Amino acid sequence: MASKTDTEVIIGGKVFTLSGYESEEYLQKVASYINNKISEYNKIDGFKRQPIDTQNVLLQLNIADDYFKSKKQIELMEEQLSEKEKELYDIKHELIATQMKLENTEKNSKSLQTKLDDSSKKIIQLETQVKSAKK
Repeated sequence: MASKTDTEVIIGGKVFTLSGYESEEYLQKVASYINNKISEYNKIDGFKRQPIDTQNVLLQLNIADDYFKSKKQIELMEEQLSEKEKELYDIKHELIATQMKLENTEKNSKSLQTKLDDSSKKIIQLETQVKSAKK
């Protein structure tokens, strides 16, 4: 089991101690994300005029919205990945079937070439026999 990490972060100008099994860098990244959201909303005049509890709810709603959009995007990407894996599977099977057909065609070609060579030798022998018989 990974060791627990305690790290101090600054969120909204206040120092918090975050604890978790993630790395310190990850916990700082989470704090940075929240700070960016706070900064983004503080640029909106209507947001700053709201009571602090309303501001907090709006931030929470926005973060939840980001979460669900990201989750939906992951689901779509997983579906696309699954489709690509199926396509790849189908292509591999098609390749194997085509290779088998090619091998059979090459065998048939060699067999026909051998028959052709044998027939050519017989024709030459017959022509030689016909020429000898005419003399």
